[in-house]
Amino acid sequence: MTLREYTQNDVVEMIRIWNEVVEEGVAFPQEEELDRNSGSAFFASQSYTGVAEEDGMILGLYILHPNNVGRCGHICNASYAVSSPARGRHIGEKLVLDSLEKGRALGFRLLQFNAVVENNARARHLYARLGFIPLGTIPGGFRMKDGHFENICPYYHEL
Repeated sequence: MTLREYTQNDVVEMIRIWNEVVEEGVAFPQEEELDRNSGSAFFASQSYTGVAEEDGMILGLYILHPNNVGRCGHICNASYAVSSPARGRHIGEKLVLDSLEKGRALGFRLLQFNAVVENNARARHLYARLGFIPLGTIPGGFRMKDGHFENICPYYHEL
């Protein structure tokens, strides 16, 4: 498996994977799916967009961008998406580790996750194992696809 910066040739598959996570409605705050135009613009607007590729297929991706502006512009944020057939192969871990390296290389000092859904046990276990620090719990901070609210748990990691 290769981790690399995305190219325009990857965008159609990246949109499919991204939209799969959006449609599941349990991890990303976005509700609108991407199309070819909005997806191309969205991925191009990031500080870095990386993909996990194996045998010519995109299995996952991440976006990395500032979490805030000005005096907080040294903190970045990232989102990760792995194609459902490829889950369970530690691709997410590789994407997170790559994003830590890229964030550092881009001059960020911290990576902060704003809205990790509390019941996303796999992600939370991974972040704890990789040394992310939990910042507490925000009660009812995430509206699930079915309309009920779940807690969110922000995390950070020094770069």
